[in-house]
Amino acid sequence: MRMGTHAKIWRGFGALVLSSLMAMGAWAADTFTIKDIRIEGLQSVDPGSVFGSLPFRTGDSYSPEQGTAAIRSLFGLGLFQDVNVAIENDVIVINVIERPRLQSVSFEGLKEFDKDVVLKMLKDVGVASDLTFDKALVERAEREIKRQYLNRSLYAVEVVTTITPVAKNRVNLHFQVLEGGVAKIKELRIIGAKAFSEATLRDQLSLDTGTWLSWYTKSDRYSQAKLNGDLEALRSYYLTRGFLEFRVDSTQVAIAPSKDAVSITINLTEGIRYTVTGVELSGNYLGREDAFAAKVSVRPGQPYNVDDVTETTQKFQEYFGDFGYAFSRIDAEPVIDRENKSVKLVFRANPQQRVYVRRIEIAGNQLTRDEVIRREFRQMEAAWYDGNLIRESRNRVDRLGFFKAVGIEHKEVPGSPDQIDLVLSVEEKPTGNLSLGAGYSQSDKLSITAGIAQDNVFGTGNSLAFNLDTSKFNRGFSLSTTDPYFTQSGLSRSYDLSYRTTRPYDAQDGDYLLNTVGASVRLGVPFTANDTVFFGLGIEATKITTGSQLPNAYQEFVDNYGSPATGLPLTVGWSKDTRDSFLAPSVGRYQRANSVLSLAGDARYVTVGYQFQQYWPITKKYTFAFNTAVNAGTGIGGRSLPVFKYLQGGGLGSVRGFQQGTLGGTTCLRDSSGAFVDASGNCINGSSRVGGTASAVANFELSAPFPGAGSDRTLRMFGFVDAGTVYCKDTPTISCGSNALRATSGFGVSWISPVGPLRLAWSSPIASQPTDLLQRFQFQIGTSF
Repeated sequence: MRMGTHAKIWRGFGALVLSSLMAMGAWAADTFTIKDIRIEGLQSVDPGSVFGSLPFRTGDSYSPEQGTAAIRSLFGLGLFQDVNVAIENDVIVINVIERPRLQSVSFEGLKEFDKDVVLKMLKDVGVASDLTFDKALVERAEREIKRQYLNRSLYAVEVVTTITPVAKNRVNLHFQVLEGGVAKIKELRIIGAKAFSEATLRDQLSLDTGTWLSWYTKSDRYSQAKLNGDLEALRSYYLTRGFLEFRVDSTQVAIAPSKDAVSITINLTEGIRYTVTGVELSGNYLGREDAFAAKVSVRPGQPYNVDDVTETTQKFQEYFGDFGYAFSRIDAEPVIDRENKSVKLVFRANPQQRVYVRRIEIAGNQLTRDEVIRREFRQMEAAWYDGNLIRESRNRVDRLGFFKAVGIEHKEVPGSPDQIDLVLSVEEKPTGNLSLGAGYSQSDKLSITAGIAQDNVFGTGNSLAFNLDTSKFNRGFSLSTTDPYFTQSGLSRSYDLSYRTTRPYDAQDGDYLLNTVGASVRLGVPFTANDTVFFGLGIEATKITTGSQLPNAYQEFVDNYGSPATGLPLTVGWSKDTRDSFLAPSVGRYQRANSVLSLAGDARYVTVGYQFQQYWPITKKYTFAFNTAVNAGTGIGGRSLPVFKYLQGGGLGSVRGFQQGTLGGTTCLRDSSGAFVDASGNCINGSSRVGGTASAVANFELSAPFPGAGSDRTLRMFGFVDAGTVYCKDTPTISCGSNALRATSGFGVSWISPVGPLRLAWSSPIASQPTDLLQRFQFQIGTSF
């Protein structure tokens, strides 16, 4: 049946209630003792719900007022269409007619939205299977469906509802949705602009009349929320360029009669462009006026910029917070001189009362244990509030990599103006990673690396990882686990186990193998909040399985030191991390230095390395990043660096666009006759990329929001330039190719996906050699650089 007017229903309901109330007067003139209570007409409602709502029980004294109260209470349950009370020989008989229940909710013509999303939306307004059916709620459901479509610029949508009664006092509800076409923005006008062209101002808006990416960004679809955001963007554009008195006078949104086109007109008044003539500090600055003045971002002689004012206010509040003043108030008052088109800014400071932190609360962690988060805090409870320590604590929690978002809320303590509570809110993300890396080249075809890792095992903060490499030349696995807080003082402990097999680049160049097995334990000692020194001791054994065409470099090592060749490497390293985020940093620095010294065993050598990363926020949306890494190795005790310890580079995490581990010259290993190249200059023993004794890499990267992603830092695109080389020196057993610098440029996409940070890169060589192994497309699940 079709939905219609409800006026008759409400009149009938009113008459029903009125007649019931009038009948009460005839039920009994005097009170009596209730012998029994009977309920008739129930089908699906639990009798206990009815008995529990009655104001009387068997054995109670009954009065007409109680009968009225009973009807009112039962109607209040919302389960019945009709309720009446009758009296039969001191027995109360309650007759009810239940409201029907919804058996099913179905849709037809639903394309713009997922069915489950709409069902959840309807449930929020009271329309769902097994709930009581109410025609008034159905009208509300229709309005809600239409509202959702209007938010997506589908103004021609029509919703037709069909109600079908079925057995057992139930009904089926069916919504037929006629979505119609999308109303696109055909005209977008900005009236009143003088200082800037209309085209320049339209570039500041997220709404437009359509571009080549509109199919993805939906930028040509009108919504009130988007328009409000664009008006704020216009306001910000003017206020950062001196127009202190800018205002939006009005906006007009017109929809064509065909409901397929939208016209938007924005009327604005620019006002005067003001230049800052001076900055004055007024109020209580704790006797540190010079220190506060050094933090002022506003520069006299420049146009007024609201971002500089906001930044200065924020710096002042943070600096007050470093001294325990959590609720300092900074008012930036512009003193305007319209005649001279100038403005003087007065920053009035009131630090208010110094406070200490009473309690720190953790919210939002479902898996991660509280202690894992609390041990990263440098701000202590029952200590003076320190803004610097709080910011550091927040960044340390974020750098764990366990959370999508980390925020700190300040809560005043009622009745205690000198106390404050901190609430650290986190939003957890999956910390189990199924990593996958792949590359394609003409020679190696498809190469794959894969792994599985859990960075937060059972919420303890411990990590466990297993990695597998199926490359044509290098195959192996590694297993590692780390306890970042092996002791309460923050000493970390790691165990590593690895196995790797290396074979010649081309099968026709021999069938010899290099098998390397290693195990190690490492301890990390935190010397400061950001500095950690690592110490490690390991054992490794490399077995060279001789076969056809074994190069002299390997044969010489076997002859001199035997096979397997063992080593006991001692590791010493240092790292310092001040980045604001582990997964998507926008500001800060990361440094790492390490050395490996093997003094005992057959393989005796030393390697050293240093890595430096810096992130600069150009704007709120754009970040520039620089990374460099240098490494070197040499043999000790009169021995050369073992060839299986040569350094390698290339691929994601190094110079993108080159096959993983193949950066640098083609290193040819001399065969048993001493030859290493044929008549054409190709390696007799294949293009064996054994690496070199030193390497250097530099990466430059500019990241920006992905179109349509807004300020979401989990989805970014980037452009890059990479350069580097692996240096190799000729020896009697090794012939090195060109050590010339290699470089590539390209672009890519980074996404913090549910399975980990995913990075895809497309590269083009800037400087390369004919023998280089290139991979135009590469992807990897892991952090940047």
